[in-house]
Amino acid sequence: MACDDASHDISHFQRVWKTARQIMAQELTPVNPLVVLAACYLHDIVVLPKDHPQRAQASSLAAAEARIVLVEMAFPAELIDNVCHCVASHSYSAGIAPQTIEAKVVQDADRMEALGAIGLARVFYTAGVLRQKMFDPQDPQALHREPDDRRYALDHFQLKLLKLADTMQTVTGRAMAQRNSDYLQAYITKLLRELDGDYS
Repeated sequence: MACDDASHDISHFQRVWKTARQIMAQELTPVNPLVVLAACYLHDIVVLPKDHPQRAQASSLAAAEARIVLVEMAFPAELIDNVCHCVASHSYSAGIAPQTIEAKVVQDADRMEALGAIGLARVFYTAGVLRQKMFDPQDPQALHREPDDRRYALDHFQLKLLKLADTMQTVTGRAMAQRNSDYLQAYITKLLRELDGDYS
């Protein structure tokens, strides 16, 4: 990886794999764990900054690079297409629908990184890297303006994060996402109270 994005480092791959294992353990449909393992560790082998003009193509570029890596390491040839599909379809911005159960598991596991306590940390880390403001002090909820997560980190919750639970592909992933969405919503409620001077 040429990108120094700390939200997509080796520990991210490890966490996605841990989450994928939890999902696989609870799903009734058989899942090939080798495909999921490879995809979890290769899904962000190409990372582009959030504000990069080719950001939506990052997962397709990663899939192409993953294929090269898999061939070089003599990965089972009959599994490579599925791994590459998992990599290509994991991304929210790519808009590629997962067609295999393995791709659904990988997509759900990766999206869990955007929710809960880790997701909360990642939002403000990324906002700092991009030199965005945390929120609009005059209208933090975007009640009288269009939400803009290129300017305000808090707007990203409304535009993407709180919508993720509805995009989850597995029963287990949906349950996980709903719990963590509730956590994010509770955080937003607390933040808004503090902005009004209420620290109770």
